[in-house]
Amino acid sequence: MGQPIIYLYEQLKEEQVETIKRAAPAYTIIDAQKETTQMIEDDIQIMLGWDKELGQRLLASESSRLQWVQAISAGVDSYDLKRFADKKILLSNASGIHSVSISEHVLGTLLTEFRGIRASINNQSKNEWTRENITYQQLSEQKMLIVGTGHIGQQLAVFSQGLGIQTYGVNTSGHATNGFIECYSHKNISRIVNEMDIVVNILPLTDDTYQIYNERLFLAMKPGTAFVNVGRGPSVNTNDLIDALNTGHLRFAALDVFEEEPLPSDSPLWHMDNVLITPHISGLTPKFKTKLSLIFMQNLKQFLKDHTLVKNEISLHQGY
Repeated sequence: MGQPIIYLYEQLKEEQVETIKRAAPAYTIIDAQKETTQMIEDDIQIMLGWDKELGQRLLASESSRLQWVQAISAGVDSYDLKRFADKKILLSNASGIHSVSISEHVLGTLLTEFRGIRASINNQSKNEWTRENITYQQLSEQKMLIVGTGHIGQQLAVFSQGLGIQTYGVNTSGHATNGFIECYSHKNISRIVNEMDIVVNILPLTDDTYQIYNERLFLAMKPGTAFVNVGRGPSVNTNDLIDALNTGHLRFAALDVFEEEPLPSDSPLWHMDNVLITPHISGLTPKFKTKLSLIFMQNLKQFLKDHTLVKNEISLHQGY
């Protein structure tokens, strides 16, 4: 058994790596993007980012020393959480890093629709000066249901209220959360969506949220609802969404995530006038590595003390 390893699958800046070395002198630091030296995989105790092939080998190994993985995303549905739990491996995510970016993205997509900007862009591509196909509304005073009231949902609520939007939330228990006029539980979502003008999905993907947006829930929404998905693609039944858009029951959908990514070239969504597609970019964040490094270092310092985490630890049984 050699010196324990901190395996950096996500490449950091040199000064950030040096900070890790100073904080953890008893560890070997391996930069996966640069390192060419041989290592004993089972000596990896901490992993920043998730090397899927290596990770699967470590999860299968009886002698692996892996104890903590710091994910670089907010969603962790791609991880084998049961195996993590069985092997008592800690998992933390990057929740909070993307809050401003995703909130700006949601409001940007809504403004393109509500202020006729998207139609104007289409007209511009055809050299057409026309208002014939321009529809417009004010976002102010619209009722927005934010499904998922974590870091991102709370940030979106703050920004939305700055535009005069009325913000309501959905979370597991319906507990009150800062920034929301009122919050409802997941089990009551179908009872209150018909009062909302805009529904924004920011849910993580779990067994309970898989295809939660289906024909039943879309039909429960008020006719003319705008739907935004910046959560997880598989939380939406795509065929049911397409039907709701084709009938006009949903006036508009801004979609950044999909059941299948990349979105297949033959998907009807590409050619629907009431759909705005973005290629999973809502979470792209300036200074991402600096922000990720701050979360990692907070957790690393605590882990070195007592093998616990202080920031963004995932409940392996709940999936978030």
